[in-house]
Amino acid sequence: MSTTKILAKSFETPDEVRTFEKGKVEIVNLGNVIIGRATFEPGWSWGECVKPLVKTDSCQAPHTTVIISGRMKVKMDDGTEIEGGPGDTAVIPPGHDAWVVGDEPCVSIDFTGMGDYAKKHE
Repeated sequence: MSTTKILAKSFETPDEVRTFEKGKVEIVNLGNVIIGRATFEPGWSWGECVKPLVKTDSCQAPHTTVIISGRMKVKMDDGTEIEGGPGDTAVIPPGHDAWVVGDEPCVSIDFTGMGDYAKKHE
């Protein structure tokens, strides 16, 4: 008999909210699964808005993500680029920059990269 129990939470009452310039991530912690809803405002870029907090040359978080609204472009350290919009999914390995495309906020759900995303490092 399994002792595993069902876990459910809402982004309307997240466990944690991390804010940074032109954006925020709302975190729900479901045991060993952490899911984040990210909202990036027009003009947001990882390099300008998150890099100063984490102090790495590029984003080192892996992402398994789906875009709910808006558009985002991702550029890997090797120069590979992708752009996505509503309904698009991606697996993005560590070593990238990203930015909002256009004048609409980009909202995405991330299933793998939010454990330490945008946590300030001294």
